[in-house]
Amino acid sequence: MFGKSKPVVFEPYGRRRRGGLPGWLVLLLAGTTVGAGGVLYVQKSHLPPRLSASDSVQLRQSFDQAESERQRLAAELSDTRKQLEASLAEKRNLSDELTATRTTTENLREDVASVVAALPRDPRGGAVEVRAANLSVEGGALAYHVVLSRDRGTDKPLTGVMQFVVAGQSGRGTPTSVPLKPVPISVGSHESLRGSLPLPEGFDPRQATINVLDRVDGSRLGMRVMYVK
Repeated sequence: MFGKSKPVVFEPYGRRRRGGLPGWLVLLLAGTTVGAGGVLYVQKSHLPPRLSASDSVQLRQSFDQAESERQRLAAELSDTRKQLEASLAEKRNLSDELTATRTTTENLREDVASVVAALPRDPRGGAVEVRAANLSVEGGALAYHVVLSRDRGTDKPLTGVMQFVVAGQSGRGTPTSVPLKPVPISVGSHESLRGSLPLPEGFDPRQATINVLDRVDGSRLGMRVMYVK
């Protein structure tokens, strides 16, 4: 009833082409080629050119040099900051010491003023009083320590000179008086003067008149006679 039929071969992936590459492989290769070409085009047309080996080495050296310079500058900045901090600390210490010195000086001035106030008044009075004096001979010179004062409330210093007229015996034993070189002075409420003045050779001083003048050979502001020890 039915003729003899041919066997049918089952092909689960469809019929394969005889010869050539599969279609999917062709598409993959084409896509890869197009992608590679696109990358090369972008690199060549839109991206910076690729560095050569020598350029890369030079760039690396420049980077290392810049990094070394950055580290050096950072170290210098750190040292400068430390020096600045040390200077500021020293400045603060000096400021504290200056404040303490000013306080001590002011206290000493008050103490000296109290001592001067306790000294006996100059019996001769005057615009400038000679409150105390210590006179002695040291190495052929008259060493002196004289305390002068003025009335309180006189803020502006008074300038003038202090001159000693020393009485005694000369080297030949003759009584004589010798005026010594005037000493410039500036007296506020009080002033303590120390120093020494040369005496004539062989002169033996016994006493000295302390003259306070407004200028050399000027008007007398105060005077007192004191013994030389």
